[in-house]
Amino acid sequence: MTRVLCGVGFATLLLCWLAAGPALAEDIGQVKITSGTTRIERGGHAVPVQVGTQVREGDVLVTGPGGSLGIAFRDNSLLSLGPDTVLAIDRYVFDPTTHQGAFDSSLRQGTLSAVSGKIAKQTPDAMKVRTPVAILGVRGTEFVVRTASAAN
Repeated sequence: MTRVLCGVGFATLLLCWLAAGPALAEDIGQVKITSGTTRIERGGHAVPVQVGTQVREGDVLVTGPGGSLGIAFRDNSLLSLGPDTVLAIDRYVFDPTTHQGAFDSSLRQGTLSAVSGKIAKQTPDAMKVRTPVAILGVRGTEFVVRTASAAN
């Protein structure tokens, strides 16, 4: 009888842990400025955006025709998204002690302005932005990238 109860308890614990998985995702940044129509696509759902909304690896940040977003990341990188922008945060790893890490994103359309943080300062080439036609390795401190939508 004890083994059956332990098995049921373990199964229940495992299911709770798996269900909580997305909630355990690490916050890597925070929305500091938002204007107009904006959203974060996370796990197949649209997350409303307001100042203070947390950003996570795997999020897709979307701005509408008059929208803009400003995000500060844990390594002090700053990203600004202009109107009609779609940016995916593909990978973000940061060690606050060594400043080692990686920051990979995909600009599917729109405009991205950035000030690189500790990741890019510690390891040149550790910050990359993919566009539909190129991969940019960030070596400087500030940069702007613009790409047209597939319809243009």
